[in-house]
Amino acid sequence: MQIQFDAAKAELYVPLCGEIDHHCAAAIREEIDTALYACAPKTLVLDFSEVSFMDSSGIGLIMGRYRILQPLGGSIVLQSPAPHISRILRLAGMERIAVLRLGRKETVR
Repeated sequence: MQIQFDAAKAELYVPLCGEIDHHCAAAIREEIDTALYACAPKTLVLDFSEVSFMDSSGIGLIMGRYRILQPLGGSIVLQSPAPHISRILRLAGMERIAVLRLGRKETVR
């Protein structure tokens, strides 16, 4: 995973891929948290365009990053989830804590 930070926008862009389940969620969390604390972004963009499967571990991943960003005044964007992932996000109520963008986004350069 190549996490990118755009200092001008204070945006941390995280391209996720493959499956997000209990086997890999901890490693993803650690990598994102390291970048969050190093960059202190105002916006965390989690790009789900390449995610093929997600269980409740993915919801926990989002919730935990929300808990980190909330006291700092930051926000989360859930970018380009596939329809089946979008359904999981909506059923879990993630739209209450994050912006759900259904279109594709250019990666931060």
